[in-house]
Amino acid sequence: MELGTIGIWSLAFTHGDRTEARDAAAELEELGYGAIWLGGSPGGNPRGDLVTAAEVLATTDRIAVATACVSIWERSPNRLADTYHALPQQQRSRLLIGLGVSHADFVDRYREPYHALRSYLDAVTPSLPSTARMIGAHGPQMTRLAAAKSAGVHPYLVDPAHTAWARSMLGDGPMLALEQTVILHTSAETARAKARTMLAPYLKLRNYRSAWLRRGFTTEDLAFGGSNRLIDALFAWGSPDEIAARLTEHRTAGADHVAVQVVTDAPGTFARQAWRDLAPELVTT
Repeated sequence: MELGTIGIWSLAFTHGDRTEARDAAAELEELGYGAIWLGGSPGGNPRGDLVTAAEVLATTDRIAVATACVSIWERSPNRLADTYHALPQQQRSRLLIGLGVSHADFVDRYREPYHALRSYLDAVTPSLPSTARMIGAHGPQMTRLAAAKSAGVHPYLVDPAHTAWARSMLGDGPMLALEQTVILHTSAETARAKARTMLAPYLKLRNYRSAWLRRGFTTEDLAFGGSNRLIDALFAWGSPDEIAARLTEHRTAGADHVAVQVVTDAPGTFARQAWRDLAPELVTT
């Protein structure tokens, strides 16, 4: 799966207007981005991930499309494989299915997530090649599992130090395609306020809190909407060239691909002007 070095991650493709989704996808391909990531949210998507993927794939010709991430609790291995194989071969060749275990807060039957994911991957393997799937992983067990049974990992809300750690865990072969949240604003006060609003629901989730604490942040960093230290580590804010510099840090630390999520005021908003403004800096990075 060829993702290029920079992609766009957006909730708008799963939450926004369908006509604009098709127009925006075609424009991202024209701008030169390597992939469109159909953003997932902690509480799930109002539309099916693979339904949206099929729409975006049908609208474009070259750009890769990735889901981030399909919950293993919501779609059986057989149903996932059937939906995947219903797509034309030319579209399947551009589709990367991100899989994840979601969170106990949203899944009643959430039990032993590592073993559940391992069993799911074993069940889906005959129908869905490992090169067509990626795991939303942050911890060591899940990262090792992703390296063994998928194309790689797609960590979310991480800093370059995590990227370096993940690369050391994966080794040279598996793909490391992370999400980087960005705010195109040069005022620290404004950018951090927007970041805290976006981060608020994630600070309540055990999986994310555990991942940040493992990386050396403290419970104080996670309190009151997040310390400046946490915000500045997880979010890239500033001008397009300052954001490009953060992406370079990730790539220097071992990332193969960075999926850029521009913070918007609502999940259905397509940040099209920001994608245009960033393209001259990012697609040549």
